[in-house]
Amino acid sequence: MKRSLILILFCTLMSCESKSEGPLIIGHRGAMGYETENTLASVEKALSLGVDMIEIDVFQISSGEIVVFHDERVDRLSNSAGLIKEYNIFDLKKLILDGGHQIPMLQDVLKLMKGRAALNIELKDTQIADNIHQIVSGYSQKPEWSEEQFIVSSFDWEELRAYRGYSPQGRIAVLTEGDPLEAIPVAKELGAEAINPHFTQLNAGNVAKLHEAGFKVYTWTVNDPADYQKLKEMGVDGVFSDYPDRMK
Repeated sequence: MKRSLILILFCTLMSCESKSEGPLIIGHRGAMGYETENTLASVEKALSLGVDMIEIDVFQISSGEIVVFHDERVDRLSNSAGLIKEYNIFDLKKLILDGGHQIPMLQDVLKLMKGRAALNIELKDTQIADNIHQIVSGYSQKPEWSEEQFIVSSFDWEELRAYRGYSPQGRIAVLTEGDPLEAIPVAKELGAEAINPHFTQLNAGNVAKLHEAGFKVYTWTVNDPADYQKLKEMGVDGVFSDYPDRMK
């Protein structure tokens, strides 16, 4: 009887502890509120803030490398101009980003992180699913990483279909700007883990429906602690933030 009571108390405590932990905190483009987005400095800052996961964006450039960058053009953040896809690796390395940083390759980020947090790779480009799969598959075999630490997302659902073809077991999240319930059919088709809507599209009702459909809800981009608290009460599973420490 005494042993049963102890077990019940332990389970109750664990349950309460789990609920108090709240949603996963996901560093948006690293910790872009503090360092230039998608740079090694931004990734390192996010890690220092104790995030559960880091989100980065990727393109493939003309010489074949997968690089970490958000915009189609380099104009906004760099000392140059033009489409990032048209750069080769030698010219790309000459670009200087705000704050004196460079555009890293995906492998640079993976080497820096060393599995210290999970990684959400957002596909901003087309026809890169194969290369992403090869890189993820290769790093999943390294001692500091595991396959479960990688999740691939995109607004381009066709590219996610291509990725699923290369990676039958890989984790996928479907990005959507509109009504998240409209993403349920494609998420089911892809065997996705999550649907990732903008936080303004969420309410307690559709979060519950997404959960009932079998999907986690990772929402972007949340920078106000008051918004975070509301989303936590709705039961979302993760929030992307430029200031991940504010969500603690």
